[in-house]
Amino acid sequence: MDNPIVGDVEYTLTDEDYDDLDLGYGSFNSVDDAKEMLPAFLTEKYPVWGNGSSVLVGYKLYVGSAPGVGDYTYADEVEMEDADYPQSEIGAVGFLPSEDALALIPDYLDGAVADPAEGDIVLVRYEEHVSNTVAQSITLLEEGFNGTLGDFTPEYVAGPTEWENRDYSGVEYAYMSAYGDGVVENYLVSPAVDLSDYSNVVVRINQAINYASGNLDLASVLVSTDYDGDVTTATWDVLTLEEMPSGGDWTFVLSEPVDLSAYEGETINIAFKYQSTEDVAPAWEIDNIVVSSGIKDETISKAAYFTYNEDGEWEASEGVYFLSSADLDAMGEDYGRPGYYNNFSSSISPLDYLPAFMVNTYPYGQEEDAMTIVYDYYSSSTGAQLRGTLFTFTAGEWAAYESTQDVTLQFAHDGTTWVPDNTIKYTFTSGDYALVVDQLGSTYPSETGNLASYGNFNLFSWTDEMLLEAVTLVIENNYPSAEEGQKFAVTYTVYDGSTHDDVMNIILEGGVYVMQ
Repeated sequence: MDNPIVGDVEYTLTDEDYDDLDLGYGSFNSVDDAKEMLPAFLTEKYPVWGNGSSVLVGYKLYVGSAPGVGDYTYADEVEMEDADYPQSEIGAVGFLPSEDALALIPDYLDGAVADPAEGDIVLVRYEEHVSNTVAQSITLLEEGFNGTLGDFTPEYVAGPTEWENRDYSGVEYAYMSAYGDGVVENYLVSPAVDLSDYSNVVVRINQAINYASGNLDLASVLVSTDYDGDVTTATWDVLTLEEMPSGGDWTFVLSEPVDLSAYEGETINIAFKYQSTEDVAPAWEIDNIVVSSGIKDETISKAAYFTYNEDGEWEASEGVYFLSSADLDAMGEDYGRPGYYNNFSSSISPLDYLPAFMVNTYPYGQEEDAMTIVYDYYSSSTGAQLRGTLFTFTAGEWAAYESTQDVTLQFAHDGTTWVPDNTIKYTFTSGDYALVVDQLGSTYPSETGNLASYGNFNLFSWTDEMLLEAVTLVIENNYPSAEEGQKFAVTYTVYDGSTHDDVMNIILEGGVYVMQ
């Protein structure tokens, strides 16, 4: 059009706009993305506007983590194993004592990290002992075979005889007898028993009774750490081995506690093996198996950052804190709270919880103090990861770094489409007119005298070159740090027979402002 409709507006994108742009997170990932996607949006929103139109678009830009946070969230990780922990005062392994946990980790890192360089950062995950733990007996597995074989799995390697559940005078038990069946080899395997974090572990078989009517038959208790459903492929350690005695008496066997301390930290299965070598074979009745622990050591999962310093030593990193499972549990363990899965996520925002954590944990912050909080985060698209938030103590409170910031981008219509435009629109103030009079008075005394009297540029005496000089003076005074290529649309008042506003478009090229 020779005379297009010209519009000029400031517009901020709404949630609905982000949805229309298929930006489910409600922000752009880069300025380039905004420059590429917004022209079509503006064409649809302002379909009749043409050449000379402009829109200043306000939008949300994701700028990522604060500077330095990535040094921690992308740091190498190591996790301490049972063998890496020293003996604690109560004689158990698998954790660090709470009173000096951080002091013990550097020695571990000396052996765990090969060829560290100055400035290297490592995240160490470890178990820390909870002070004043009360020693107690914890039942890990209890089976009385009340009505069934319980969660035990019978497996038959040789012979037709099967395990049964029986009762006598109200007492339930697992029963096996291969009388008349020849060679029999059968197992009764317990469910998995997790011995992590336990010490002084024993197994007690409160009653294991056989009725002897033959000999050369064996009853044994076995333990495996690699059982996966097939007794023939698992590796079994023999805890006890009993040859069935002859005679007709009930004999209590395996009734003393059996030490399982060699398997602490492991997940095991316990099996009862019945092996018959003759047609005449005894019965074996098993009742009330209990695996218990003398002490359960309460621990919490923690992690801390360490930096390799110029002296060739590992030291705890300053200004950073990793949220432990206990910290997340304290924020709520119900579904939808951080302690449920011990992580944050898109539906459990860190910023809903971390400000309160900072107030409670660091109540005496000083102006400009900074602390990076790192935490486990689960993303539905990328899975488990680490993220961090930088907090700075400003104006008496902890403020989180905004990873998504409100910014603006200007667009101009070039007659065909909308194009990104860095033009700054500026309108002369009374002070700007006074500045021109003061600075150019000796050069243009008549023109500046008229300007001082009427407050406008008389176009009968001010040439384009003189106006550019005046406009440049004002822009350089107000925008001393403008960079090469910066554009300005400067509005000022003129007189050419009538008083009205005029606009000069300039651009900084080669260090000087020129008219466009």
